[in-house]
Amino acid sequence: MSLPEPSADALATSHALSHRIAADIAAADGWISFAHFMQEALYAPGLGYYAAGSRKFGADGDFVTAPELTPLFAQTLARQLAELLPQTAGNIMEFGAGTGRLAADLLLALDALGCAPTQYFIVDLSPDLIERQRDTLARLAPALLPRVQWLPALPDSFDGIMLGNEVLDAMPCELVVRRQDGRLQQRGVTIRNGAFCFDDRDFGDSALAALAAELVPDIPGYVTEISLANRAFIHTLAGVLQRGAILMIDYGHNAGEYYHPERSMGTLLGHYRHHTLHDPFYLPGLMDLTTHVDFSAVAQSGLDAGLDLIGYLSQAQFLINAGITEQLSFLDAANVKDYLPVAKAAQRLLSPQEMGETFKVIGFGKQVAIDWGGFSSGDRCYTL
Repeated sequence: MSLPEPSADALATSHALSHRIAADIAAADGWISFAHFMQEALYAPGLGYYAAGSRKFGADGDFVTAPELTPLFAQTLARQLAELLPQTAGNIMEFGAGTGRLAADLLLALDALGCAPTQYFIVDLSPDLIERQRDTLARLAPALLPRVQWLPALPDSFDGIMLGNEVLDAMPCELVVRRQDGRLQQRGVTIRNGAFCFDDRDFGDSALAALAAELVPDIPGYVTEISLANRAFIHTLAGVLQRGAILMIDYGHNAGEYYHPERSMGTLLGHYRHHTLHDPFYLPGLMDLTTHVDFSAVAQSGLDAGLDLIGYLSQAQFLINAGITEQLSFLDAANVKDYLPVAKAAQRLLSPQEMGETFKVIGFGKQVAIDWGGFSSGDRCYTL
């Protein structure tokens, strides 16, 4: 497979990040966990994939997200948020806001519904993306830009709706492997012959070892991921949320599907310029690293932290419940030039072969009504 060549500046950034990670490995006696590697590859200040200046989203980037496809996604999501905002202080907090397109479209849609948020907070770790978000919002929703505030970290408390689209999949994960003799080990990263490579060692974390023993099938050679970061993130959000809702949208499975015997190579993938790679060490800092989400673990983390689990559905079912077909009907189908691209985007959002079934929506609440329109039809926790 022929891959696009990076620019000289991009290659220099990747080399600098590789030297940084190599120094970490040397300082840790020749081995770091894969979560450590993934954290650096994605978030190392000024060098990691989400912290440097590479173009990540859209046709010229590495992948396309639902908000980039069509405003219809945000317009439909806004119908659900409009139900919830009046039950709170009226604030929204978005994590990992990408180009800012979801924020802009949500603000416009909620304003049209007479339910513009009091404030729209964005928590993002990328200076490059924050700049793009400001530009997007200034271009698409200038009148609502004063309501937007960027935060470098979570506040101590929050009253409103917390929202994340494709956030959990980009959090560092641990890799575990079942050896041929049946023993479980943690898969980390070392350097051999001047290159990063995997190296398996006994667990140094008893909690991770216990989870691996519980989740990993007894199949020699089975490799999978366990995200401690996802669990900790939901638990942290629950502690910050005083009243309101948490809504997470991402691709993933329940635990039974995630750790199915046939899923023996895990879900870890790299995305580089619309190419999917299985080598996580290719051009560190220039390639996105991602894993599917174990939604059973996410659900349990929320429950353990005292949240109400409102529902868990496929993206298609959630969007249909929230009114995507009605939203689409507002367009003039006779205007083929404008209608057809939106209809095609809706097909991608809903089709089981595209994003409709692979992507899931999970909702948590605290001191708000448990009957949400987005979970009104279908088995609200259908596979947890």
